[in-house]
Amino acid sequence: MGSSELRRFGELLRRGVVPALALITAFLAGAILIVLTDFDNLQHLGSDPVGALGAAVGRVVEGYGALFSGAIGDPGKIVAAIQSGDADHIGAAIRPISETLLITTPFIFVGLGLTVSFRAGLINLGADGQFAIGALGAGITAIVIGGNLPPVLVLVIALAGGALAGAAYGYVPGLLKARTGAHEVITTLMLNVIAPNLVILIVRSGIFDGSGSAIPKVPLIFDLPTVRVDYGLVAALVVAVAVSYVLFRTTLGFELRAVGFSPSAARGAGMRTGAATMLAMALSGGLVGLGSAFFQLGPASGLGGAPTANMGYVALALALIAGLRPSGVVLMALFFGALNTGAKNMVIATGIPLALLVVIIGFAMLFVAAPSLTRKIWRLPPPTMTAKDPSFGT
Repeated sequence: MGSSELRRFGELLRRGVVPALALITAFLAGAILIVLTDFDNLQHLGSDPVGALGAAVGRVVEGYGALFSGAIGDPGKIVAAIQSGDADHIGAAIRPISETLLITTPFIFVGLGLTVSFRAGLINLGADGQFAIGALGAGITAIVIGGNLPPVLVLVIALAGGALAGAAYGYVPGLLKARTGAHEVITTLMLNVIAPNLVILIVRSGIFDGSGSAIPKVPLIFDLPTVRVDYGLVAALVVAVAVSYVLFRTTLGFELRAVGFSPSAARGAGMRTGAATMLAMALSGGLVGLGSAFFQLGPASGLGGAPTANMGYVALALALIAGLRPSGVVLMALFFGALNTGAKNMVIATGIPLALLVVIIGFAMLFVAAPSLTRKIWRLPPPTMTAKDPSFGT
């Protein structure tokens, strides 16, 4: 490994210190909440303080252990299942990690879309609406051309239809921003209200009746019982690499980041800020729509479905925690997928509420948004000042 690679690796580690510590701090804060809300054990605090606190802490350990095993499975069972060669046993053993990857996939796409808009200085709060419209576009496209073309081609065109639908829905607030000055926060929020009602109206019209067999599905990576992870995950990773390249290695990416960094300076340099605004919002919506199309045509979705409530706001938190970097978005989406899958197992095993998932993400976003607080908690030295703004450079 050369000196330049070592410097880059060191830079990546340096950038990841505060977000990693923010996540650790969030888990510690979550552990404190578990202890404080364990009333069954805390009611014995007066008579047996050591035993009560010990039992409460033991519940934390048990809960986080269930969270871990629910997210990736039992390593021993996975090894034993693979050695047995039985497809049913292998599927059951790796199902937890496959469900984690299944949830991860749409959040990678949505996080990447929000990364593009935020890098261009645009606050896109319309990911939920763009996700719904993308699913609708993919479904309608598949129905219209289904039966007339080979299934593989139908699938590709349907995915493109979902991306185009999301891009068109994202383009609207970009156009309003560029042409009328309407703030994208207001317009994207209002479009979020319109999208689900539009989907309901179209679905109830009967267009999708009897169309289940006509809509192709994204093929699974593993043909195993109960395992539902599909090639959408592979596509998400490829798109993450592509977005990173475009943002940090092309003229287009430089222009988008320049407009986000200082619109007036970009305008003075001859850049068309209005066109960049519309393009950034269209690209953002297109990435969200593509993720929605993969989810819509994947093994886990019904028409117009979504992987979780308010996914746009969750993805926004993940993108911000990731420092608006595609590689970080992938890692944070994987983290959320593991947290989401593991939390369900934690509820079953220990009774700790699923709401803890939201609390941990909220704490993580809080500590990432206040890096000086995280540094003070862990007694880290202040960051060194450099000539390059990390939010603007590569």
